[in-house]
Order: sequence, then structure tokens, then C-alpha cells
Amino acid sequence: MSNYEVMKGLNGVGLIKSWTKGVQFESQARDQLKNIASLPFIHKHVAAMPDVHLGKGATVGSVIATKGAIIPAAVGVDIGCGMNAVRLSLTADDLPDNLRNIRGMIEQMVPVGNEDHGWTFARRTIHDKTPKLLNNIHAQLEPGFKALVSKHPNIEKMGRELARRVYRQIGTLGGGNHFIELCLDENQEVWVMLHSGSRNPGNCIGRYFIDLAKKDMERHFISLPDKDLSYLVEGTEHYDSYVEAVSWAQDFAFRNRQVMMELVLRALRSKLPDFEVTHEAVNCHHNYVSMENHFGANVHVTRKGAVRAREGDLGIIPGSMGARSYIVRGKGNADSFHSCSHGAGRAHSRGAAKKLFTLEDHYKATEGVECRKDRSVLDETPGAYKDIDKVMDAQKDLVEIVHTLKQVLCVKG
Repeated sequence: MSNYEVMKGLNGVGLIKSWTKGVQFESQARDQLKNIASLPFIHKHVAAMPDVHLGKGATVGSVIATKGAIIPAAVGVDIGCGMNAVRLSLTADDLPDNLRNIRGMIEQMVPVGNEDHGWTFARRTIHDKTPKLLNNIHAQLEPGFKALVSKHPNIEKMGRELARRVYRQIGTLGGGNHFIELCLDENQEVWVMLHSGSRNPGNCIGRYFIDLAKKDMERHFISLPDKDLSYLVEGTEHYDSYVEAVSWAQDFAFRNRQVMMELVLRALRSKLPDFEVTHEAVNCHHNYVSMENHFGANVHVTRKGAVRAREGDLGIIPGSMGARSYIVRGKGNADSFHSCSHGAGRAHSRGAAKKLFTLEDHYKATEGVECRKDRSVLDETPGAYKDIDKVMDAQKDLVEIVHTLKQVLCVKG
């Protein structure tokens, strides 16, 4: 039995199926979904996941299947953002009582916030193999980037020293809600889990094509309920270029997580007993577009804060930095376009969270977790997010829980 609720789009045009029973579903997000559902190229309906909340143009936690068009702002500017998790042959008993030094070593290995590998090479200790690792990945990414900017040189103007950043930002975390965590599962086995995307290169590509789509709408006098729903039509020059560009950015994001995971494991090997990686759960996007077949048609599926959950697919649904996270297996629910949530979803905006929560609140919510406990992370405090258990209950027809993880260490950008 499906667990979704149905509502109509703007002016009664289109449908939304939402897996939001028992979870917060803000009115602004409802209105945004109605705008999307009313577009003429939407295939069947729009699916809203239980972590749904207001986004820019398109709603975070939405799955949008389209025929003959793509909405660049629905993919967003953190193209290919997603998760990676691996299980180690270690248990809680192998971890030291105080994890501060391990957090410091991870932060030394993986540039966080605004830092990149160009800044951190000067302070290498156990990092001496990092340049070789970056060179290998960069050699695979550089031809596609050069081909892209040769067609669209203005992409390079979107970011300072962008070509250099393509190299320096491979294997970097960034800021915001991106994180690296050590977790324990229900068997007290150790997992590494991380969350990041395509960094500045993806941001520049996203902003460039969002602007092109808006100009196309103006050129053809197309009126939309929201300018951020501007789209590119299949067969046009900008459409074909965007498909190429977003594919490159998604590849960059995927490899970025691979390199970060390798660097984290190197950091752990310098501080912990010998271990093996026993199981890779998944390296998956949750801000991306792909060509898939649904309800008998080949369509573009844009997941804006959603994970693919075909039958048997493994996925990661993280909670906040003080709550549980889940490794899940997809059930292949057709109505959700084989999708599930990408996390708990924000209950409060970043600005509101900083006003609502105090450092004392944050200390209590992150008790037992080695993490930053200063004002700069109050917008990421657990109370800023929905209750992950309610989110999981709302999507029990989309996924089954394979492992339940609880973080003991969290690195934020």
C-alpha cells in the first residue's frame, strides 16, 4: 500500500504525490510544488519526499520527471551532491575514548570550508601521496572541462581561477550541511559516512545554465509562476550543452567523494588499529538528473534532494549531526519514481535556527558526539532539522532499513 497523499497543482493543473504523513510540510513548499506540477512537460506527477522543504525555484525533497525539457534550477548549483559510506573492520572498542585527535587529523587531511588542496599542501604530514591521487583523478576530469569551457568560455568567468579549482577542490568538503562522520551501527561496527558535491565548478556550471534558461524564457515570452522554473527545451543548443555539463559536474562530485573517502581512511589508519573496508554501502547523488524509464516513457528524472531507490538499491539517509542515520534498501515504488528522501530535511531555515537555538541547546543535542560546538554551526544543530524517525516512518513503502547508524564524530565545513 502506498503511503502518499495527493494534491493538485497550481490552478488545478497537475498532481503532487507527497510522502509527508506525520512530518512537517510548510505551506511555502506546498506552493512551490504546485508551481512545478503545473508545468506542461511534467510526466505524470511530481513526487515529494518526507524531508521536503522550501528551496530556490524547486522544492528540496522533490522528484520531477519531465519530457522534452530540463529545469536547471531544479538540479540546483550543488550538482551531484550526495553521500558515500563504508563499513570498517573495527568496532567501538577499537576507538579511543577521546576522538578529538582523530577529528583534527581528518580536518588536516580533507580541506573543509573555503580551504582547498592548494592551501593545504604546505602543511602535509601523512598527506604526501595526495598530489598523485589528485593528478590521477584530474587527468580524467580535465578533458571534459576543457571541452565544456571551449564552448562556453563564460563559465570560467563565473568563478575565480576556476580551472585551477577543478584540480584543487577534488577531495574537499566545502561548507554548509556537508559533513564527514564516524558512526557506529546496531552491531557497534564502525562506519565512515560523508556528504559533499561538485564544489565551485558545479556551482559555476549551475548558475551559468540557470541564467541561460531565464534568458531563453524572456526571448520566447514564456511566462512562468516562478522565474527559477525556467527550462531548456530538448533539441536546442543550450539543452544539449547543459546535459553535457551536468554529466561532467555529476562525475566530478562522484569522484570528489571517492577521493575524500580515501583521504579520511588514510587519516584513520594513522590513528587507529589496522583495518579493512568491509563493505561500501553506496556512493550516490541526491541533487542530479538522469534519463530513466517510468510509466512506459523515457524521461529526465531530476532529484532535488532525493535518492534513487529502485528495488534492491542501497542508499544513505542521514539525520542531523546528533541524530541517527540509516543505510536503506529501495523497494522500487513506482509512484515515487523509485526514490526516497535524502535526509531529515530542514525544519527551520539557517537564519531562523541561529535565532531559535542557543549554544546550550547545541551542547545538549550533540552530547557524546565529537564535533564543533560553537555559534558558527548553530544553523546545523539537530533542532534545525525534522525528526528523522518520523521521516523514516513516512517513507516505509519506499525503503527498508538495513543498518541504523549513530555518529560519534562529525566534521563540518
